[in-house]
Amino acid sequence: MSTGTTQSPFFSWSRWLDRSSVLLFFIIWELLPKAGGLLETFIAPPSLVFKTLWETYQAGELLGHVGVSLGRAVSGFIAAALVAIPSGFILGGSFRTIERLVSPVLRFLGQLNPFSLFPLFIMFLGIGELSKGAMIFWVCIWPILFNTINGVKEIDPLLIKSARSMGTGIVTLFFKVILPAATPGIFHGLKMGSGTAFFMLIAAEMIGASRGLGWLVWNAQTNFQIPQLFAATVTISILGLALNGVFSLLEKALLGWRQNSHA
Repeated sequence: MSTGTTQSPFFSWSRWLDRSSVLLFFIIWELLPKAGGLLETFIAPPSLVFKTLWETYQAGELLGHVGVSLGRAVSGFIAAALVAIPSGFILGGSFRTIERLVSPVLRFLGQLNPFSLFPLFIMFLGIGELSKGAMIFWVCIWPILFNTINGVKEIDPLLIKSARSMGTGIVTLFFKVILPAATPGIFHGLKMGSGTAFFMLIAAEMIGASRGLGWLVWNAQTNFQIPQLFAATVTISILGLALNGVFSLLEKALLGWRQNSHA
C-alpha cells in the first residue's frame, strides 16, 4: 500500500509553478509601466514590445539582424572549437608535462576580462568582421579547452589498459574509447562556449557595426527608442533559450548512452 500521493503524468506542481511564475512576471511587467511616472518612460510593456517585434519582423529587418549575429557567433565558435578540442586532447593526454608548464599561463589568459581587450583587437584588426570574430574566438576557446583537458584527464585508465591488452590500435582506441569517454567534458565546454559567444557578440556588435542584434540595441539606446530596445533584448533572450534547448537536445542524442548506463 502506497503512503504517498500519486500525481497525474499530465500535472506537476513544479511545472505549474514554473509556468505561473513566468505568467506572473509578464503580468507585473505589463502593469508597472501603466502606473505612470518614470517607469512609463523607461519601461515598455510587453504588449508594446511584442507589437514592435512583429512590426520589425514584417518590415524584413529582424531576420536580417538575427542572421548576421548568428553568422558571426557561429564562425567564431567553430574556429575556437577546432583549435581548443585537439589542443585539449594533446595537453590532457600524452603530454602532461607540457600541460603542467603551460597551464598557469593558459589559466591566466583565460581569466583576462575580454572587455578590456577590445582596444587591442580593434587596434590590430580594425573594426571590421575580423576583430569581431577574434573577440568571439577568444572568449570561446578557454571554456572548451579547459573542459576538454579535464574530460581527457578523467578517463578511467583501466579502460585504456583493457583496450590495449586486447590489441586495439591507436585510431580505434581513440574513437572507440578515449573520445566517447571525454565527450561529456567536451560537450560541457561547448555549451559554455556557445553561451559566452553570444554574450560577447552583442557587446562586439555595439562597436563599429551597422547590422546585428548588438547594433540594434545600441541604435535603439542612442535614439531613445525604448520599445525597440526591449524588442531587441527580448529577441536576444529568445535566441539564448533556443540555443540552450538545441544543446540540450544534442546532449540527449549524443550522451543518451551514458544516462542509460547509469540507470
